[in-house]
Amino acid sequence: MDALHQFVPTLDAGAVGAHVLEIQRCLREAGWESEVFSEHTRAPYEGRARPFTEYGASVPAGTDDIVLYHSAIGSNVADWLLDRRPRRLVVDYHNITPPEWFMAWEPPLAYGLGWGRAQLRTLGRRTRFGIADSAFNAGELEVAGVRRTAVLPILIPPESLHGPADAALVERLRARDGTRWVFVGRLAPNKQQHLLIAALSVFRRVYDPAATLVLVGASSSPAYEAALRRYGADLGLAEAVTLTGAVSDAVRNAYYAAADVFVCLSAHEGFCVPLLEAWHHRVPIVAAAAAAVPETLGGAGLLLPTTAATTVAAAVARVTQDRALADALRAAGTARAEVFSLERARARLMELAGALAGGLADRPATRWGSPAGAA
Repeated sequence: MDALHQFVPTLDAGAVGAHVLEIQRCLREAGWESEVFSEHTRAPYEGRARPFTEYGASVPAGTDDIVLYHSAIGSNVADWLLDRRPRRLVVDYHNITPPEWFMAWEPPLAYGLGWGRAQLRTLGRRTRFGIADSAFNAGELEVAGVRRTAVLPILIPPESLHGPADAALVERLRARDGTRWVFVGRLAPNKQQHLLIAALSVFRRVYDPAATLVLVGASSSPAYEAALRRYGADLGLAEAVTLTGAVSDAVRNAYYAAADVFVCLSAHEGFCVPLLEAWHHRVPIVAAAAAAVPETLGGAGLLLPTTAATTVAAAVARVTQDRALADALRAAGTARAEVFSLERARARLMELAGALAGGLADRPATRWGSPAGAA
């Protein structure tokens, strides 16, 4: 029986954790042996992963096992795997934010990111094959020395997208006057939520004084979060900008359902799952052209060459005041979302898994194809 075992530093709620468990579910349904190993496992996934040191101990390690390591930050798991030198080591790269983004805000986190990027370079010398969420990430893998790469978009469980929204919250939000902006993502310097606040300030002065912004997501940096709150207050937006913190799927879905526009000014994204969520909820998108965002967006949103507050405000005004444009963006988003459907991603996973079992990771080469329409 073929075996593909996954290793991840921390299995927790979020896009990577859901991706890992979807891979396991898909492989097991196809008859593969597949375990998940981690150093830390957090709610709601308690019991879904084994301690990584059990591999080769209580869980036999076969010489033909495919060992898939998910890289997103520095970890003891990567060092442990590098020491063990599994023959079929494959890296699934979810992008590691350059540590410079966090150096002034959270030095310990910056250290972890730098550690992860250093480990990626070492992994690049030890493995012949890497999987990436996007062509943008595949390019970083190749720079790190991985000799053969393939793109596998994030596998998103259907319950994450299709779950219910908090109906009472939707009703309260829709009862408010003004244009409703939303962005979903961890509060982090690279996601540049401060630029969203600046753009909202311009929008309220020029287009709609009642407009509001909701920033949905937990914080990766308490210092940056505190600065965002001060900045909003200094601009007179304390009541117009909401920072939700970590929320349930139902609450997150409610913010999407009530939004008039999704605005993303992030400077560094390896894929940007919230774009898919916005499409599912038929929210038109305005986004800055940076990192993997143009690749994922694929024309199904208004793409901006700049994050200048006046330009962003004007773009949001155009989308929210032109019903025909907004409807066209919604239709484009629905079509684009099909490119990243779970069914297509699962088929791509099994194509890759079969090729890896057949020795793909043992042959040096360049990038191995790409899922149709994903780039």
